[in-house]
Amino acid sequence: MTDRRKRGRVRSYLLSYDMNLIVAVIFLIVFGLIMIYSASYYTASISEAYNYDPTYLLKSQAKYSLIGILMMLIVANIDYHNWRYFAMLALIGSIVLILLLTVPGLGVKVKGATRWLKVPGLGQFQVAEPVKVGMIVFSAALICKYANSLKNLKVFARVMLPTIIVSGLILKISNNMSTAVIVLGISFLMVFMVHPQYYPFVILAGVGALAGAGIIYYTMNFADSDSAFRIARIQAWLDPYSYESDTAYQSLQGLYAIGSGGLMGKGLGNSIQKLGRIPEPFNDMIFSIVCEELGIFGAGLVILLFIYLLYRLYIIAQMAEDLFGRLLAIGVFSHVALQVLLNLMVVTRLFPTTGVTLPFFSYGGTATVFLLIELGMILNVEKWGRFKREQEARKERLL
Repeated sequence: MTDRRKRGRVRSYLLSYDMNLIVAVIFLIVFGLIMIYSASYYTASISEAYNYDPTYLLKSQAKYSLIGILMMLIVANIDYHNWRYFAMLALIGSIVLILLLTVPGLGVKVKGATRWLKVPGLGQFQVAEPVKVGMIVFSAALICKYANSLKNLKVFARVMLPTIIVSGLILKISNNMSTAVIVLGISFLMVFMVHPQYYPFVILAGVGALAGAGIIYYTMNFADSDSAFRIARIQAWLDPYSYESDTAYQSLQGLYAIGSGGLMGKGLGNSIQKLGRIPEPFNDMIFSIVCEELGIFGAGLVILLFIYLLYRLYIIAQMAEDLFGRLLAIGVFSHVALQVLLNLMVVTRLFPTTGVTLPFFSYGGTATVFLLIELGMILNVEKWGRFKREQEARKERLL
């Protein structure tokens, strides 16, 4: 085979996927790696846990990003219709993974919460990430099954019940309210997008708001000692300067970083707040470092990249071949949108502090790999949708 033919086949292979989506993902990964290095090199260089290597976290994140990209390309070549046959297995697997956190020697407690699962010989991973993927697949299949009867309240409850159970287990076992809310929110938005009526969701949103207010009131006044950290977070959110030396310290330092960045920022690598003032600035609070070093301009660019990624996911959902593919795209859209929105709200103190990472920017190998797996499924959804449209166009030309 000549070099020209080889290049032609490679070009044809690449163009068989949504290159707009792939380019957006690559931009986010590269931008995220740059910011992880900038935010982490000081902490890593003075920490024995990172071997005093300023590039430790960068190399680790880059490794998982490459693994994630490879997995994305593999999953992009698997017919997404097949995932529907594994829906029940996805639900059972998600529940089993959560329950395994209670097994001594397998569940790993970090900062008072058991959210990591140790696999002998392979290391450890955060259970919440594969659970999100599994629940997107399961919810998509279940909603497809009852799509024509969602107006029935019993059917609606039946569709939402498995996700409510999984979210409850996450909250009970791993004490991870943010993940529980995201998992529940993903399924809720998937149902919302295919439900023929809007008013039930307006009612549910009102009930949810009242329930949230009730939970906050109960937590503040009657909760037991196990909920003390949530009480402290709510109090610090309502009156941060009364808790600036402890509970509100991180979020206030993040605000100082955002405020000091100005329009164009202090310059890449020139953050002051990351020099020991913001604990672990490469995790949940990394957006504040973006604001400090790159200013409103850099922060706006990050937000625009996420908006474009969400726009591509929305377009793919609209053009999907069938309802299952559309729901998969909506599920991934909801996952990214909720995670980005909650993270930005926490960093800017529009929401109480909670452990929500910023996709592709916050340090975390498990989150990156499984999000790229989700995007691989959506690349396959787009490919099948475009293939069907091309077939229909050829038929019309022949007629």
